[in-house]
Amino acid sequence: MKIYTIGYGGRAPTELTKALVARGIRAVVDVRLRPDRSSMGIYAKAKDPAKGIQGLLTKAGIQYFSIVELGNIFMEMEDWAERYQRLIERAGDLLTERLWQVPVPFCLMCAEKDVSNCHRSLIAAHLVSRGHEVEHIS
Repeated sequence: MKIYTIGYGGRAPTELTKALVARGIRAVVDVRLRPDRSSMGIYAKAKDPAKGIQGLLTKAGIQYFSIVELGNIFMEMEDWAERYQRLIERAGDLLTERLWQVPVPFCLMCAEKDVSNCHRSLIAAHLVSRGHEVEHIS
């Protein structure tokens, strides 16, 4: 199965949805630890699903799922990548279990635009090790 990833940082909302629609993405999986927080309010998970990131994606015909257990609990630490890597090595199958209930194709989404600076690259590597293909939307 092919899985996509994207970071919304520095992207206009229309740019984000256009990139997703162009690839036939049916669902976005938010892998942020705190989806209710965002420096750009449109990307925050709002209490009203017609607003924020859910509303934006719904208008584009894309479903939204938040899987906070995939969030980076180490993001405030200097060695976050090493720590998250160890976590995904030990519990990756358990942490990614809910992904298989999401309509395909889906896209993992986080704030960081550059995948090399984001924990979603480590999630993606785990999924590749399990036989999936991953494309990072840049």
